[in-house]
Amino acid sequence: MEKMTYRGRTALVTGASTGIGRAFATELAARGTDLVLVARSRDKLEALAADLHRRHGVRADAIALDLARPGAAADLGGRLADLGRTVDILVNNAGFGMHGRVADADPARLREQVQLNVTAVLDLTTTWLPAMVARGSGAIVNVASTISFQPVPRMAVYGASKAFVLSFSEALWAEARSAGVRVTAIAPGQTDTPFFETAGEDASFGRRRTPEQVVATALRALERGAPSAVDGVLNALVARVATRLAPRRAVIGIAERAVRPRRAVPRPA
Repeated sequence: MEKMTYRGRTALVTGASTGIGRAFATELAARGTDLVLVARSRDKLEALAADLHRRHGVRADAIALDLARPGAAADLGGRLADLGRTVDILVNNAGFGMHGRVADADPARLREQVQLNVTAVLDLTTTWLPAMVARGSGAIVNVASTISFQPVPRMAVYGASKAFVLSFSEALWAEARSAGVRVTAIAPGQTDTPFFETAGEDASFGRRRTPEQVVATALRALERGAPSAVDGVLNALVARVATRLAPRRAVIGIAERAVRPRRAVPRPA
């Protein structure tokens, strides 16, 4: 497979307004990649697009769109066709998680989570992968999670959705590489992003890495042709080794305790 190139290419980055998506957009722009930035927040996207164009001279289009809405991928495809844009690099980053028991959750919100974390990834991939295969070049980065490697009670749907992303990406890597298309899944652990504002602070545990570290790990994996990568040495050790060697019941129990709600510690009077 040819060496990965960025300059003069166009990258579509979802969830680009904050966190890991914003870090992907910033790093790709610094490498000379034109951008299509997608998220729900129009103001943040337009400000980021203008800043990256000013700093790096790349073309950056901002498209405000809710990818959790059915038919959003087709809508996005039409908008890019109107703009005359092709997609050389697809970064499926948009997603969210929820903390709590399934029995207590809003079913509609759970379905929205699956729509964004699973269906949108599938729809966007199948929208742009065929053209990449036809050209004999292209790249897809799907953002999974260390939660992909084991079930996590209290984040059951999020974990299942990210397990799909990891499995789908690794299988797609095998299908697409002979056509010259790179595919990798990046599995971040705790990362300093607004994710926990949506999932709930009880979902946060351990030391957080930066979005820039996650992006650096992802692009190194993409360039060396790896089907997936875990960000952070300790995260990789736990995800790749500990979850496979320990008994399944023990793995689930440890995961459940890690995200169990914490009781507030009373402050001295």
